[in-house]
Amino acid sequence: MDIVKTSKFLSLVLRHQPQTAHITLDEAGWTDVDALLDGAARAGRRIDMDQLCEVVDENDKQRFEFNADMTKIRARQGHSVAVELGYAPSAPPELLYHGTVPGSLPAIRAGGLQKMRRHAVHLSPDLATATRVGQRRGQPCILTVRAAALHATGAAFYRTENNVWLTEQVPPEFIGFPPGA
Repeated sequence: MDIVKTSKFLSLVLRHQPQTAHITLDEAGWTDVDALLDGAARAGRRIDMDQLCEVVDENDKQRFEFNADMTKIRARQGHSVAVELGYAPSAPPELLYHGTVPGSLPAIRAGGLQKMRRHAVHLSPDLATATRVGQRRGQPCILTVRAAALHATGAAFYRTENNVWLTEQVPPEFIGFPPGA
């Protein structure tokens, strides 16, 4: 099993296109593990329970989680389908970070960070994580978000179990751009 390809497939079906694996997500993003494994096989992706556990355990970003008795699975964040993840509002640290690429900077300068097709804007707690995120699409450009100041205006923040911070949007005035970017 190719763990990266399997992880990407799970991201697709648990975050964006559950119909690809012939599954449905409940209102909180959960689906039955057995239905996922059956649906994956029908879609040409044979995954057994041991392999599924390996992907959940080994994913460097801890994107997926099981419920307590491991009968259900979901993605922790990043959905483009409507789900209510149930995270409680939380006060963010003073600064959070967002990894992107230089080509996105003009739009971000004009309109800030927008959730686009996702459920929320994703922010990282440290530079290393933001750099890994930004590298997925090329040369990373790391933005600094004045999260505590934005929160003080009434913006809600949520922290996921895998330490990703979520918010609806980040206006440009709360974003620090790298020198020369």
